[in-house]
Amino acid sequence: MTHVASSRGPLAGIRIVEFAGIGPTPMTGMLLADLGAEIVILDRLEPSGLGIARAPRFDVTRRGRRSLALDLKHPEGVALALGLVSRADALIEGFRPGTMERLGLGPETCLASNPRLIYGRVTGWGQDGPLAKAAGHDLNYIALAGALAAIGREGEAPAIPLNLIGDYGGGAMLLAFGLVCALLEARGSGRGQVVDAAMVEGTATLMASLYGLAAAGLHRPGRGTNLLDSGAPHYETYRCADGEWITIAPIEPKFRELLLRRIGFEPGEFPDMADRAAWPAARALLAERFAERSRDEWCALLEGSDACFAPVLSLAEAPLHPHAQARGMFVTLAGVVQPAPAPRFSRTPAATPTPAEEPGASGRAALAEWGVSPDMVARLEGAGIIRTASDTPTPAH
Repeated sequence: MTHVASSRGPLAGIRIVEFAGIGPTPMTGMLLADLGAEIVILDRLEPSGLGIARAPRFDVTRRGRRSLALDLKHPEGVALALGLVSRADALIEGFRPGTMERLGLGPETCLASNPRLIYGRVTGWGQDGPLAKAAGHDLNYIALAGALAAIGREGEAPAIPLNLIGDYGGGAMLLAFGLVCALLEARGSGRGQVVDAAMVEGTATLMASLYGLAAAGLHRPGRGTNLLDSGAPHYETYRCADGEWITIAPIEPKFRELLLRRIGFEPGEFPDMADRAAWPAARALLAERFAERSRDEWCALLEGSDACFAPVLSLAEAPLHPHAQARGMFVTLAGVVQPAPAPRFSRTPAATPTPAEEPGASGRAALAEWGVSPDMVARLEGAGIIRTASDTPTPAH
């Protein structure tokens, strides 16, 4: 489908209907909206009680798109949603398997209405299989995929890596990639299809290299005993004299030599970090040396060199780092500091996103843009099937 572009970025002209959800669903929408897709979120009339409640402006992954609140349990609400889907290039939903079908908005119905539609679905376990309909969250999915067991210190419980791996890396990014691939294919075939993104499978995909290393005998089963999992002293975090932390990661011998010389060691006299047996002695020496100076002092000595070094920064500190500021890595929207759109495009750059809005805040404007008549909007609003607002300014990407 071809639409008049209302935003900048490589996805300008792509229209997507997003059924409000948590975790990977809004992140997928954010990734695509950041790069120019025109997306309307179909919100519930009342809060779902799912996820972590917060004021809309702090719900960063909802940024950059309009919101329409409607009742999907009412036949006219479903009919309105289907009408929007018939005008869309793609759909995003993250409900449990079978939910969209029960609403009357499953793939068969939507593709019959719009044969070119790309129907994107993201769930924890996938659309089928023994666990398909079970509840779960990121931690469960990365556990089953083999990722969680590999993360943590030797002899300690598995470390919980926020919800970055399952929800966002293995879920949202996988679905966004799948949607764009299917949209490209549809340009030639003229036919839509369903994209089934499962967080457990996306996590397994992210672990591809580790599975290969393990098969080759280069990654041991015990966590915290390998090169990349805190086992090695030269891929590690160290505490400084001021209580702050730094990271070093000189995997290659030439970078290790540079690091050692800069911090005052003679490489030929230092324990050989290519030898696992030397790791405890090397770690003790490095820990003692890094504890002698503050984090800022180590930054002054090592940052920007080939020592493979970086300070451990907090959420408050990261946006203030000179590299982050030089690259424009962060933006401030409605008083909330947040990551800027990425990646960068030389010819079709993304613009600054608009802040996340209240559910339903720009529903009337969204419906007008999508070709729904004012009379129908007024009737549905009067019947309580949708909630809109006419005084919300038009988002500009």
